[in-house]
Formats: sequence, C-alpha cells, structure tokens
Amino acid sequence: MMFLATQTLDMLFAQLGLENDELSVKRFIQQHKIQTGVLLFEAPFWNASQSMFLKEAIYEDADWAEVIDQLDTMLR
Repeated sequence: MMFLATQTLDMLFAQLGLENDELSVKRFIQQHKIQTGVLLFEAPFWNASQSMFLKEAIYEDADWAEVIDQLDTMLR
C-alpha cells in the first residue's frame, strides 16, 4: 500500500525556512502581495533558494503543487 503525504501550508512555510505557526503565516500573507502578471516564484520577497524550490515544485507538479497553488491564491 502506497502512502501519499498531504502537504499543508504550515509544512510549506517550514520547507521554505519561514516561521510556520498560524500567526506568522497569517502575518506573512497580510504583508506580502503579488502583482497581477507576476508568477509566484518571481515575487521579490523570496530568496533565491525559496524561488527555485517553488518554481521546480510547480513545474514538476510535485506533492507541494496543490499547497503552493493555495499560497499563490492567498497572496493575490
């Protein structure tokens, strides 16, 4: 039997090296917005490794893709 892990927003923040408690996640989303036409991984507030992780996860449709899409929507 194969186990598929479900990634969560707090797990994504931890993966990105960001504080991942509920208050920190909410604060990050309130303080950061992405302009129309800018791809999530192109946002200026990511460092190079965060941007690369997001880009690769999106293009490879990795396990993280769904929660990354959720974050993208929240930042718009």
